[in-house]
Amino acid sequence: MSSMLKKVDHIAYACEKGTIEKWTWFHTEVEGGTLINRIDDVRPDDPESSMKIWCIDFGEFGVALIEGIDRSQLSQVTRFVNKHGDHTVQHVAYDTHDLEKFQTHMKSKGGSPRGETLVRHDGFGILKQMFARGYAEGDAAEASFPEYVQRPEVTESDEEVAITFAGETGKGFYDQIEAAMAAEDEAPFFDFSAMPAGWEVPEATPNAC
Repeated sequence: MSSMLKKVDHIAYACEKGTIEKWTWFHTEVEGGTLINRIDDVRPDDPESSMKIWCIDFGEFGVALIEGIDRSQLSQVTRFVNKHGDHTVQHVAYDTHDLEKFQTHMKSKGGSPRGETLVRHDGFGILKQMFARGYAEGDAAEASFPEYVQRPEVTESDEEVAITFAGETGKGFYDQIEAAMAAEDEAPFFDFSAMPAGWEVPEATPNAC
């Protein structure tokens, strides 16, 4: 079948408390990225917890740095870092050719998203996002998971669509994980019972990688 994905859109790293500045320096001054957005609190009115999200653009893909803000409770990001360590990948986002088509295909194979598709305007057009459940069964706050997006098409006369992030996006997936924790939803992203019995690994295609 033809590929449902286009490329990696962004990688989100969970940072230990007090280290987001260090990792921003690393990704900008060492790797050459550009800090394009800085949201210091995605849930400023939440008395329980929140997170920071700072975003770095590399042209063809982006990096999102997240750091927990603990109030009356530990932030889900703090819990993730406590489980996996500083600057570990929380999720990788993949740009799709057609998010709706991919969702239909993914669900037919046994996959399930974390919540509803998020839709927002990022300045260049409508951006669609879907966050999936964790790859492994378990606590939603501690799970690594995939994100799938569909970015607006651009023409030669348009500016290049930058890797952009918004407060609603950070709040959106934070809210979805919080809801999963409250519901004690620990189901994994994929039910592999849909995998055909006797499925065989296809022959490798030379020069495909």
